[in-house]
Amino acid sequence: MLSPQGRVIMVSGANRGIGLAVARCLHGKGYGLSLGGRDTEALEAAVADLGAERLMTHRYDALDRASSEAWVAATVARFGRIDGLVNNAGIVLHLTVEDDDEEAFDRLWAVNVKGPLRMIRLALPYLKESGEGRIVNLASASAKRVPNTNAGYAMSKFAVVALTHATRQLVWNDGVRVTAVCPGYVATDMTAGVATIARQEMIPPGDLAELVATVIALPNNAAVAELVVNCRLESTL
Repeated sequence: MLSPQGRVIMVSGANRGIGLAVARCLHGKGYGLSLGGRDTEALEAAVADLGAERLMTHRYDALDRASSEAWVAATVARFGRIDGLVNNAGIVLHLTVEDDDEEAFDRLWAVNVKGPLRMIRLALPYLKESGEGRIVNLASASAKRVPNTNAGYAMSKFAVVALTHATRQLVWNDGVRVTAVCPGYVATDMTAGVATIARQEMIPPGDLAELVATVIALPNNAAVAELVVNCRLESTL
């Protein structure tokens, strides 16, 4: 396993849910962290109890290209390096094939697909320089099967998996390893309204964070391309 000492990981959407759990987990293991979120006040409050020596926060909005560029630049200015990128920020919109709302489809695509794509593009020079760079894209079990009529969300997450594999092909020889993490229901505020499964049966965000940390720490010759994490039995997975 790679040592976390001196390594710097960027995490988007880090003020709550999976992103916050990943941030806390990685900080506890000794990584330096650059955390991005749309609401910087909420982000700073969420991690106020963590040591500031190895941590910085910055505004990140997947719909704002300039915020992506500024976040990467600020991270390099603070730490001088980037060793990992966790693309966690995303949204859920329920859009069926019959929904004639192209603005909503465009927003879903812009946040869930173009956001991670842009962050990867901006961080890649530094990840290649690391020689052991890591990219973790938070997809979904909905990137592996379509269990309902929500075509919009599933399409965006299938695209995240495609982005993952295309990036793997591009950067393998540079020592960068890329993983799509595809969890089922995770017990966060995003799933608070789900009635099809009991809350206590969902994946605890802290446990998912440990899996993300493991993927980041694995050596170059033990890479995981996709990690599907189930909270219930699904025949297609």
